[in-house]
Order: sequence, then structure tokens, then C-alpha cells
Amino acid sequence: MSDKIEPGSIITGKVTGIQPYGAFVALDEHTQGLVHISEITHGYVKDINDHLKVGDEIKVKVLSVDEEAGKIGLSIKATEEAPVQSAKPKKPRKRQAAAIIPEAEGQQGFNTLKEKLQEWIDQSQREDLIKK
Repeated sequence: MSDKIEPGSIITGKVTGIQPYGAFVALDEHTQGLVHISEITHGYVKDINDHLKVGDEIKVKVLSVDEEAGKIGLSIKATEEAPVQSAKPKKPRKRQAAAIIPEAEGQQGFNTLKEKLQEWIDQSQREDLIKK
């Protein structure tokens, strides 16, 4: 690995390969690093191909150098300013209340059951309505 590649340094590299989990970037003729999908840009990245393609020259920040494993962790989003968050916190969405519909004529609900109960008891005891 090259001695000039140190964590924190910003280098221009060339995208040499794209995988679902990240993009490989050549930093010089002999050194290559990986930009993980989470380090492509601020926000959610569904498909790396929407942001990068092989051959793109990009500016990356070196996040980590593992000499033993020969791995270099890179970030594109660390070279960019984070998007400004609005000063106002997002308001939670309010659920729309169910509309209150006035009771129509002849429409029955639970209160009607209570009112009808005594009438039904009386009917059940009438001799002329009892089937024999």
C-alpha cells in the first residue's frame, strides 16, 4: 500500500467496479479501496448504479486503512456537506377522525336494543303470540 494514503486524507480516485454493497475505487496504479453503500451519499441509497458508474472520477475521504488485510475504507459523503435540516421538527401526522353521522330515521344502534328489550320480553309472554 502507498504511504501517502492515511485516514482522513481526501483523494481523487476512479471507480473500477460496482457491487450491490459498494463501489471499488482505484486510488493509484496499485491501490484500491471500497466505498460502502452507506458512504455513497447522505440519505438512503437503494441502487449504487443510480449514483456511480465504472470509470467515474470521484473525490473520496479515507476512513480506514487495514494494512494486514489490505483493505481501505472510503467515503464519498464525507467529502460533501451534509444537507441542511429544517429548523422546524416534523409534525406527526394527525389521523383523520371518523365522521359523526347523525342517526337517520329508522336506523338502530345499541341504545335501541336496550329500549326494545322490555318490549320483546312482553311479547314473549303474550299467550296469543306463543306457538303451541
